[in-house]
Amino acid sequence: MPTTTDVILTLADIERAAGILGNAVVRSPLLPSPSLSALTGADVYVKYENMQATGSFKERGALVKLSSLTPAERRRGVIAMSAGNHAQAVAYHAKRLGIPATIVMPEATPLVKIENTRAHGAHVVLDGETLTESAVRAETIAIAENLVFIHPYDDKAIMAGQGTVGLEILTDNADLDVLVIPIGGGGLFAGIATAAKALKPEIELIGVEAALYPSFSNALTGRDAPIGGPTIAEGIAVKNVGKLTLPVVRQLASDVVVVDETALESAVNAYATLQRSMAEGAGAAALAALIAYPERFRGRKVGLVLSGGNIDARLLASVMVRALERADRIVSFRVITNDGPGLLGRIASRLGELGANILEVSHGRLFLDVPAKGVSIDLTIETRDAEHSRRILNALAEDGLAPTRVDARSRAEQGH
Repeated sequence: MPTTTDVILTLADIERAAGILGNAVVRSPLLPSPSLSALTGADVYVKYENMQATGSFKERGALVKLSSLTPAERRRGVIAMSAGNHAQAVAYHAKRLGIPATIVMPEATPLVKIENTRAHGAHVVLDGETLTESAVRAETIAIAENLVFIHPYDDKAIMAGQGTVGLEILTDNADLDVLVIPIGGGGLFAGIATAAKALKPEIELIGVEAALYPSFSNALTGRDAPIGGPTIAEGIAVKNVGKLTLPVVRQLASDVVVVDETALESAVNAYATLQRSMAEGAGAAALAALIAYPERFRGRKVGLVLSGGNIDARLLASVMVRALERADRIVSFRVITNDGPGLLGRIASRLGELGANILEVSHGRLFLDVPAKGVSIDLTIETRDAEHSRRILNALAEDGLAPTRVDARSRAEQGH
């Protein structure tokens, strides 16, 4: 098996990248998290790369790559394809360095990332459903306009820049047992793994993919699991692994695990509610692994890379509400009973007595599944916890209202 010095990236490359970055990027903190430790059973430390000016680790690689360009290449300008964070990073540092930048982004990229990229002065082209399709358009434009292509992960300078995250982590806490790192194309993982293994050979390195995009899992195991679909972790929704990153990941990764959308949502919500920190789906993937596989990490000192915090506000709100629904702190139910003056008021008063907060009410008389003299009332309430919800529904049943649980889908299907 080749040694680290035989592959494309070395610790020396990463140390040189750190010198290039200097004070131009944030040296993000690595902080212990008692709340996440209690949640997962591990001794958790978080590297807050969401504190960068553009909200993610991507600034590191982008600046190292842009700094390597010749004067002629800088005048010609650069082009990149990205789902958002690489785009913002290239645009931000290209503007700082006076380099014209064009960014091709998938059409489904969250609006916050598109607008932030434009705000940094880049010309944005929306094209393609996935990064792969955007890459084709970017390469076409690069050839037509003679622009320098800045790849989001499959580039030695990019990998070296991202590796400075690992350099900082091990400098701040050399006692960590394992690092858990989001992995899409592999640039961040390859960089961190190279630095971490050089500084602490016995450390365990685990990559985390979205279950809908198991690209590295397929490449490392020879499986052919399907790839594609809507994910909140669009930053790691990569169909094709890097040609340069794959050998590094193959050599240095202890494992690459996949996490489903529920685990990703839970991790985003945990960062927001327990850490008061913004994490996008891809940025929360490392924590999602601890939530999905707690036994694997219990009792160990675990470093998590919170790789980015550029989440759309509406998506974050949806994730947090869905978390409350999963915890039975938001409950929807239906009451079908005889109509009469003051009925809705009496139900509302009773819910108030029981300590529930009414979020939504739908009141209907004209549905065929309701008696001619009856009424159907759908209510959504907020409670303290699952036990409180159970007590409320039991109390309404004892009152003769016979509530039945419903969800948003069943209400929509029935027209209520």
